[in-house]
Order: sequence, then C-alpha cells, then structure tokens
Amino acid sequence: MWAVKVVFLGFSALLVTVELISRFLHCRKPRRTTNEVLFFPSKEVCVERLFRPSLSCTCPLPHGIETSFSLLLRHILSASSSMDLCIFAFSNVSLCRAVLELHRRGVIIRVLSDKDYAAINGSQIGVLRRAGICVRCDCNSTYMHHKFAVVDKRLLITGSLNWTLSAVHNNMENIIVTDEPDLVQPFIGEFNRLWEHNNKVKSGQVWPLFFIYC
Repeated sequence: MWAVKVVFLGFSALLVTVELISRFLHCRKPRRTTNEVLFFPSKEVCVERLFRPSLSCTCPLPHGIETSFSLLLRHILSASSSMDLCIFAFSNVSLCRAVLELHRRGVIIRVLSDKDYAAINGSQIGVLRRAGICVRCDCNSTYMHHKFAVVDKRLLITGSLNWTLSAVHNNMENIIVTDEPDLVQPFIGEFNRLWEHNNKVKSGQVWPLFFIYC
C-alpha cells in the first residue's frame, strides 16, 4: 500500500512539473505583433468577398487581388467586440458598409467626427446614425482632424487617410496598423478624452439634428 502511495505521489509531482514547464515556455514564447504600413492610392478592385465570402461576384472590377484598401477593410472587419473611430471626413461607402457590418454583428461602435464635415453632402455619418450607431461631433471651433480607429482596444489604425473615396483611390496617403500597447494605449486615452469632452449633456452644445446624443 505504501509503495502505491509513493508511486501516486511521484506521478502527481511529475504532472505538476510538466505543467509548470509548459507555462514557463508559453510565457517565454514571443508575442506575435502586428506592425503594418499601407500606402495609398489603392488600386480599385472588387472587395465584395470580404463582406460575402460565398458570393461569386461578376462585376467588371479585378477579383482576388489584395490591395492596401482591402487590407484596411480586413483589419476593420476583424473587430469582435468594439471599435472606436475618430475621423475627420467619412464619405467612403465601402468603409461605411464595413462599420455597418460590425454593428450588425453586435460590435460596440463609437464614432467621433468633425461637426462641419459630418454635415457635408455625401458624408456617411448620417447613415451610421440612422443605423443606430452612437455618434458625437466635436464641439470646438477648430477642426477635429484626427484619423484613427482602435479595434477591440488592442489594434490601432492611424495615418493621413481620410475615409473618403478620393483619399483611397486618388491621393498619396498612408496608414499604420499596429497592436503595440505603447502606441495603442495613448490613442485609447485620447479617444476617451474627446468622447467625454464632447458629451452633449455636459457641454451644453447644440449639435446637428442627425447625431445621436449619447
């Protein structure tokens, strides 16, 4: 009986040792990071399969080609829990479609935009508002000129690119995509600061009627 106990204790100790070694090696394993640079203008290609993978699209645009714009869409559509978007000009229909798709999936979305450019013809801000997405506009007299998004509080998308058709396909622009915490966290802080600063109830500002006050 004593021999059985000794064997049992030895086996248990071995299991614990293996578990500790496994955790140690896992902790030492380098974290895979995302650090990506995208340049524009981007070639115009079909991006329909990003939204409907099973669809066999017959449009005249090139298919099956990865571009800076398709990669940007993929990063946006990777959101699973939240996306905070701070954007100066937003008129690109495909990018709007991506945000609406996230909203349909239940992803929590907050949008901050410039009050003047949100009201121009072609802006997609009103489309987001009508879909039930929470939107605030900047109440300062200066432009809210940021262009960044934070996906799932871990992935930063930022650069010179406005979310417009001309910026994507005509202008020389850039975007950096990174999940480096030292870069992501300051943008989370800046978004939260601006979100609170532009709280309509606290600021007493009067905003355009097409905004949801949240």
